[in-house]
Amino acid sequence: MAPIPSPPTRHHVVGGGAGISVAARLRRVGVTGIALIEPSDTHWYQPLWTLVGGGQALRRATRRPEASIVPDGVHWIRQAARAVDPDLRTITLADGRRLGYDLLVMAPGLQLGWNGVPGLAEAIGHDRATSNYTPEYAPRTWDPIRGMRSGTAVFTHPATPLKCGGAPQTIAYLAADHWRKQKVLDRIRIVLAIPDPALSKVPARSEVLEKVAARYGTEVRPHSEMTAIDGDAREPTVTDHTTGTKETLAYGLLHAVPPQSAPDWVKAGPLAAPAGPRGFIAADKHTLRHPRHPEVFALGDVANRPTSKTGAAVRKQAPVLLAEFDYDLRPTPSFPLIDTFKERRDMWLFKRYGLPPLYWHGMLTGRL
Repeated sequence: MAPIPSPPTRHHVVGGGAGISVAARLRRVGVTGIALIEPSDTHWYQPLWTLVGGGQALRRATRRPEASIVPDGVHWIRQAARAVDPDLRTITLADGRRLGYDLLVMAPGLQLGWNGVPGLAEAIGHDRATSNYTPEYAPRTWDPIRGMRSGTAVFTHPATPLKCGGAPQTIAYLAADHWRKQKVLDRIRIVLAIPDPALSKVPARSEVLEKVAARYGTEVRPHSEMTAIDGDAREPTVTDHTTGTKETLAYGLLHAVPPQSAPDWVKAGPLAAPAGPRGFIAADKHTLRHPRHPEVFALGDVANRPTSKTGAAVRKQAPVLLAEFDYDLRPTPSFPLIDTFKERRDMWLFKRYGLPPLYWHGMLTGRL
């Protein structure tokens, strides 16, 4: 193995929006010697992909060159991380180099498990099977939605934690609202498979979402997920995990969300939480510090915290929800004077036009 070089920095941040944000915050308070390990040339604002798939935004509005958002004074290492040795305090890069660190902030995000559902990897992106979870497929979602006049539309949610937790429902409501306006909703069967017993873990929010789903005639399948798909036949299998019942559906549109987990190199490493197969990094839910390695912090989706990875259920036109809760599922709204348990046009406008600038110019620059 290559020797450990004298690193250009003594603090390291590994990837993602959370990583850039913390690097920017550290720079704003005068911290020097920060490195960002990130292989991508493009940075994506992923929460807007749902609106891209719903015909409400363009993909180009969701991306920036990575070089344009790396904070001044931060050394950008354009490599992927492949391993961490917290005892030696080293990071191994994809090219075999090892870097030393004093403090490490882990923010590599989640990986999409397209192979986690038999047939999904082969079906996705073809013949009206799509997903808003990649920049490649999100723009392709809108065409089958706007072209659909009858038939069955299936929307799935995996039985794993996932980023943008409201997105699997959001696109179902966006599509349904479009079909309502086109006066074809009564000819389209909408099936929404969710792994939980209700549309939200928060009862008050679930009641609101149930009314939204019922208004569009959505057939909600609780305790269920897609467990296989025959892409050539356009037939997914939806399994009810409480009864074991398997239902095969023929679709004219499938929006599939793949199972998600920590990256493989994180799952196989010593920082992963001991319980659970998804490999999220162990982290104190209040400090985000690793319980065994206090010089390591986990941020963003990869941290093993008792929350969804992000998410709000958003729908076009007047109906929009912006739901924020603490670890005990008590409402903690950023806008306490606004009732976010009601469908609101202004919250859709905030989602579409307010949040992206806050992300690009506030969060990623360390101001928020």
